[in-house]
Amino acid sequence: MAAKSAFCLIATLLASAAPVIAQTNPRAAPTDLTLNAAGYYEAPAANVLVFSNWYDGLFADSKISGVEIIQQGERIATNGDVRLSSTPGQWDAIGRLIDRKVDATTGAITVTLEYPDYKWRYRVRSEKRGGAVAVSVILDQPVPAALAGKAGFNLEFLPAAYFHHSFMADGVSGAFPVYPADAMIQTPQRNAASGRAEGPGAEPTAIAKGSRFVLAPEDPARRVTIRSTAEVQLFDGRNQAQNGWFVLRSMLPAGRTGTVLEWTIQPNSVPGWLRAPVIAHSQLGYTPDARKVATIELDRNDRRALPARLLRVGEDGSMTPMPTAPAKRWGDYLRYSYLQLDFSAVRQPGTYVLEYGATRTAPFRIAANAYAGAWHPTLDVYFPVAMDHMFVNEGYRVWHGDAHRDDARQAPVNHEHIDLYAQGPTTDTKFKPGEHIPGLAVGGWFDAGDYDIRTQSQYQVIRSLVDSWERWHPMRDTTAIDWTRRKTEMHVPDGTPDLVQQIRHGTLQLVAQFDAVGHAIHGIVEPDVAQYTHLGDGSTKTDGLVYDAALKLGEEKNGRSGMPDDRWAFTTKASALNYGSIAGLAAASRALAEADPALSKKALGIATRTWAEEQSHAPDTYQHGNTTGGPLDAERFSAAVELLRTTRDPRYVTAVQSLWPAMEKTFAFNLRDAVAAIPFMPPAYRAAMVPAVRAYATATETAAKANPFGVPITTGGWAGSGTVLGTALNAYTLHKAFPEIMPADEVFRGLEFLVGHHPGSDISFVSAVGTVSKEVAYGNNRADFSFIAGGVVPGVLIIKPDFPENHEDWPFFWGENEYVIPEGAMWIELAQAAQELAATAGSKPTQTASATK
Repeated sequence: MAAKSAFCLIATLLASAAPVIAQTNPRAAPTDLTLNAAGYYEAPAANVLVFSNWYDGLFADSKISGVEIIQQGERIATNGDVRLSSTPGQWDAIGRLIDRKVDATTGAITVTLEYPDYKWRYRVRSEKRGGAVAVSVILDQPVPAALAGKAGFNLEFLPAAYFHHSFMADGVSGAFPVYPADAMIQTPQRNAASGRAEGPGAEPTAIAKGSRFVLAPEDPARRVTIRSTAEVQLFDGRNQAQNGWFVLRSMLPAGRTGTVLEWTIQPNSVPGWLRAPVIAHSQLGYTPDARKVATIELDRNDRRALPARLLRVGEDGSMTPMPTAPAKRWGDYLRYSYLQLDFSAVRQPGTYVLEYGATRTAPFRIAANAYAGAWHPTLDVYFPVAMDHMFVNEGYRVWHGDAHRDDARQAPVNHEHIDLYAQGPTTDTKFKPGEHIPGLAVGGWFDAGDYDIRTQSQYQVIRSLVDSWERWHPMRDTTAIDWTRRKTEMHVPDGTPDLVQQIRHGTLQLVAQFDAVGHAIHGIVEPDVAQYTHLGDGSTKTDGLVYDAALKLGEEKNGRSGMPDDRWAFTTKASALNYGSIAGLAAASRALAEADPALSKKALGIATRTWAEEQSHAPDTYQHGNTTGGPLDAERFSAAVELLRTTRDPRYVTAVQSLWPAMEKTFAFNLRDAVAAIPFMPPAYRAAMVPAVRAYATATETAAKANPFGVPITTGGWAGSGTVLGTALNAYTLHKAFPEIMPADEVFRGLEFLVGHHPGSDISFVSAVGTVSKEVAYGNNRADFSFIAGGVVPGVLIIKPDFPENHEDWPFFWGENEYVIPEGAMWIELAQAAQELAATAGSKPTQTASATK
């Protein structure tokens, strides 16, 4: 979820994750920028984007908008726009995009934006000027009095790109700090939601000032020159927040209209520069019978005909070339050209590397057990670390203490909160706003890189884990959980399968919600931004003591305190959430029948009772953000299916049958539920599904040809690992139920995409899975520039129109690098599905049209 924002800097990047820069004659004269057909300015090794991207509405500052610079294959600057502070944070106001007009004839781009609260519009105009882009701020009305001294033009530079580099301001040299240590100026601290002053805050002072800045003059890959008609100041945003950037800023003058500011931005162009090739492949390796295709990603100007080879690694370090057919051209996709090397004929187990010219991959295996254990880090490490309301220990390390013992207070009514939470006009509970709701401080997982409990994620994970349990019954036991002491000990068996223990942990939270207020709630989240952005041990976010308004601030008495730091519970009724929770509880009741019969019985009782209640009245249709459940009919269908699977009650047969026509229209999103019901439905139900299955299989195969990786690649503000996981699991589900229609290919394509066969790099998006994997990611560990083993990141973010990106040097890109629990559970499923299919006779993946164009 959102900004989910001491640190150990990763000074060098893994060579296979971040391609080595190739260049020719870096001192050659720069080439003029041109406005290309894609609508951005381009020169060899340099691009300037002007509002090609805009925020998707889910969250505020995603670092993907305004004026942006891509230089030698890395996006190094963003958010070139009028802002209201020197180092704006995620929740600070940002202009609203009105329109963007591109004049291909003159090479000009004009963007109109506004700050609606101030009824103030402005324009940002760019035009090419030789090897630079001139960016002007144009005002038809002066800066409003309320914004005088606040409004300025900012351009933000990625700190990791400029560590260990210098700058010059009007010829005076300086160095970019690795760690922020600037003098601060005291200012009023304002609430991000209300704008009200809340005590002292601070703003950083400028590192340097001048009308001409040269960044990294010593490095052709990072050198940018900026000239301005007004003074430019350099700030370090990390003084206020660990996810801050270096910011260049010029204030807008008061009382003036017309062109009030002009910057000339000149990235460093290097004629003849070529981005080094990337050899996308599975970091896990391949089974002997598998289709094995590596995709070689090339700069479009790279016309070299270099050899592509598969090398077998010997014990003595020898590299023996293996016979393969020559690499074939696939075509162009996004901004790159692609070749593909098919080495499916190589079946001999062993260690291998791939090579294209001077580019060589990390080693990978060909082995019958290539996929075995790929899900272990997710279950062994990621999920235990995500457990809320538990003390979690790993050997000598405490991941976090028993967090949120003071959960939770009733959220205020008619309140739109942070992170897409909101409370409606009533509480829909017996509790008054601000009152403690007992019983919620149990179970559940931290939703993502932050610490909230999002109910929709909880029941999605429970259902996914139950599917893994019922399909493969993995008895892996490496985690000891003491429910009485609320303690989790990693890498210590306790006699109970870990998967069942995690199912129990999620179920405890869902049951607690119904016990506490009688229905599913949206979730439990921090009361303010200051707590929400907490980095470190989750148990230190609150004092663990229930808030008592009768006590003074800082006073503690009888296990209560006067500190209003307790998380808020958002409780407005939403039938979609009730149905989703019914599905999760009904599924959990099956998995827990032996391990915890009492909880199993209670979960099913809540599920059946809530289903009956929902049928007795019109649905509660309250919706907000992504915290109030999915589409109502889809959630109702999932509830009916899980109740049918658990009880075999004919009433749910009727419900499934009545809802099927609506599900058929959105088959791609509901097919796993639809298929799960087949064993308990009349034969006609399966027969009626066949046309939808055939249409889906055809559409999937067509979509696989759209890019060289054979999977759906999304283009929103959140990257698409979840979509790839879902599509691969869809393929597994249909292949098992309709093998005559749906091949298994997409299961393997999806897995390979997650572990390295994707655009932009060859890194595995599952931390600690595969030879080279994500080691700088966005969990609650992100301030340490580290990772949580088994976490799955969103992956390749497409910076529109054509730049695939995943940063391994900066964890704070949540749309690329943030772990979320549903994807972790889905990875556990997908890894086991691939392992099963690879070991099953007759199910080996076949050559598909996605491999060629």
